[in-house]
Amino acid sequence: MTAFAGRVRSAGPVLHTRICAALTVVSCMVHLWLAASGHHDAWLALLMVGLAAVCIPCAVHIWRHCRVGALHQVTAAAVVMVGLHAFLLLGAAGGGHVHGGRPASTFTGTGGTSDTADAAGLLLVIGVEITTALLAATLVARLRRRTAKAIAVS
Repeated sequence: MTAFAGRVRSAGPVLHTRICAALTVVSCMVHLWLAASGHHDAWLALLMVGLAAVCIPCAVHIWRHCRVGALHQVTAAAVVMVGLHAFLLLGAAGGGHVHGGRPASTFTGTGGTSDTADAAGLLLVIGVEITTALLAATLVARLRRRTAKAIAVS
């Protein structure tokens, strides 16, 4: 146990925890920025604000207490986001996701720079969400291994 400014924190994976929480907060901030930017329909902007509202408390729980339940929720949300953005990237949404009056990004589109930029943005989001899911899942595995060792020792 380590005491810092009157608080006691158990020794554990601190850097891994902080990176996972910070990446979750960055993802939330991007969703809020996109919702406020006006590039999406109002219902989609409200959905993004709702997603950020659900994920911010998890990030706080991960940062402060490294709660496994919050890690599971972040992992599940990140995997769903990977699936959703891959769906949009492949153009299977059929125009349900609109960027400034244009249909969803596809590789079969006009081939202009705008399509390429949209596809690159979706790939970036997919990469960030995969990283978030992997960080959260590996952190759960580390915590379980540490708990199992503690039980075996006692």
